[in-house]
Amino acid sequence: MSHDSLVSPRRWLAAHAARQRGWLGLAALTGIAAGALTVAQMALLAWIVSRLLVDGAPLASLTSAFLMLVAVLATRALCQWGQELSGQLASLRIRHAVRAELLDHLAAMGPVRAGARHSAGLANQLVEQVEALDGYFARFLPQLRLCVAIPLLILLVVLWLDWLAALFLLLAAPLIPLFMALVGMGAERLNRDQFVAVSRLSGHFLDRVRGIATLQLFGRTREAATEVHAAADNYRRLSMRTLRVAFLSSAVLEFFASVAIAVVAIYVGFGLLGYIEFGPAEELTLFSGLLVLLLAPEFFQPLRTLAQHYHDRAAALGAADGMLALLSEPVRPAHESAGAPPVTGRYVALEAVTLTHPGRGQVLGPLDVVVEKGDILVVTGPSGAGKSALLQLLAGFVAPASGQRHAAADLRIAWMDQRPLLIHGSLAENLRLAAPQASDAELERALEHAGLAELVAALPQGIHTPLGERGSGLSGGQAQRLALARVFLSDAELVLLDEPTASLDEETEARVIESLRRLGKEGRALVIATHHPALMAMASRRLALHEGRAQAVEAGG
Repeated sequence: MSHDSLVSPRRWLAAHAARQRGWLGLAALTGIAAGALTVAQMALLAWIVSRLLVDGAPLASLTSAFLMLVAVLATRALCQWGQELSGQLASLRIRHAVRAELLDHLAAMGPVRAGARHSAGLANQLVEQVEALDGYFARFLPQLRLCVAIPLLILLVVLWLDWLAALFLLLAAPLIPLFMALVGMGAERLNRDQFVAVSRLSGHFLDRVRGIATLQLFGRTREAATEVHAAADNYRRLSMRTLRVAFLSSAVLEFFASVAIAVVAIYVGFGLLGYIEFGPAEELTLFSGLLVLLLAPEFFQPLRTLAQHYHDRAAALGAADGMLALLSEPVRPAHESAGAPPVTGRYVALEAVTLTHPGRGQVLGPLDVVVEKGDILVVTGPSGAGKSALLQLLAGFVAPASGQRHAAADLRIAWMDQRPLLIHGSLAENLRLAAPQASDAELERALEHAGLAELVAALPQGIHTPLGERGSGLSGGQAQRLALARVFLSDAELVLLDEPTASLDEETEARVIESLRRLGKEGRALVIATHHPALMAMASRRLALHEGRAQAVEAGG
């Protein structure tokens, strides 16, 4: 599904609901059946009471009526269960589809654009905001149909019994939807603000947890705790405002429904007592009057239930607004060549490519680059020259604004930058991110190639030694070499390295460079963005960039 800024949350939600039309329709049908059985139940109750009090019938003669009443109650409960189950199944499938849509869009955005968004905010959208759609699809949408069908059915029955009572119900009915619409406008805005607040709170808290060691080092933990408390208190106030609107609206709606039921009850009571001689009041019997009284609350019940679920609609619209903001982010367009396949042994070729970033204009190109099997291409240039951007283009993380990127089919790529991704887990678990099925022996061999064999041997638990968040427990050089071990463990043909020796001491730097030489001897193609003379000496070709353009291309030593 394509998205742009013109897609409204309502249209987006309706499009997802249309894909589960069958389950949502079944939920509505079973709900209408439950409503019809409710009318039958009330008619049986009114008839039994009328037979007992007016006709003086013995209880034994009403056994069949009581059995029918039990059967109606059981069938009604079964229909209500079917309504709930169908709505939940529709909601579950829609939420699964929405979550898949968000994940597919994040993948299409690429790691560069997706990485610019806070991970806590993304987690909030993928979990909290998607789950906020549950009540809308499972309860509100089916109830929207029921609040039309069931009151209309009851109105027809009451109209058949007493047209004046039906008129009272008809006059009172529009007050509830009208007030719901007025309340819904404010509730939708409050829910949107609440989702924004919880997303910011998640990011704020996660940032403080990640930086807790730094905060303790500089003695700023008290200030950080105060900031988190203030953010949480702001979220609490927003939540209470939303709940206040919900409770006040429910109270007012209940008031209107109670007043309407009271008016019908007064009319029926005075009519049965003979105090009203207007219209059909003189024809009221205990059966018809009691049935009208029993049906009056049921006439308003679907509308009251809809009012209870109206906050689900407001929550869904607020969540959809946030998710559409993510889905409107530009994705990487397909710029792969549709012509002849690449030359044998050629991994990636860039032809007259340019790259632009929002707010910065063109940051790279036009540029022609070819990477073939066994190449060691070193990219040099001052900071901001476009070295990292070139690596991102070669990897396919971003698409060129113009020109073409040609890549070999099923090209396997490994990426290593200055801040390798290390997760909270053991050394082995971090290594198996690159090769999930690798054995312990293969992991130890990769660590040896990366120059970490001595470190692992000194650890009490070896490769099963746990690491903290972002590799806590390792030095910067050890973290770099662990990331390099992942490259050895992978079967990548093309290895892209962005300043792999940055911030390393001389001894660690020498070990990393020796490991990279080993990678080159394995026949892999390496593209290295660096300023380091020793890495430049490894090159089979060098590419010097200046302000995004190729300043010089020369053979390496």
